[in-house]
Amino acid sequence: MSLSLETDCPDCDSTEFYKAASMRIHLGVKKKWHCTNCAYGFTTINGIDTSA
Repeated sequence: MSLSLETDCPDCDSTEFYKAASMRIHLGVKKKWHCTNCAYGFTTINGIDTSA
């Protein structure tokens, strides 16, 4: 289970996110990711990004 994710942050120049929370829901596994440099965060469900 990975505790970090490398993707581009739309608010700053960072490419590293940490997993803030994880839980199993009826759709699959829901994970909340937060940027290490700013307050930006997003959620994934079964690996699908749910940010708009």
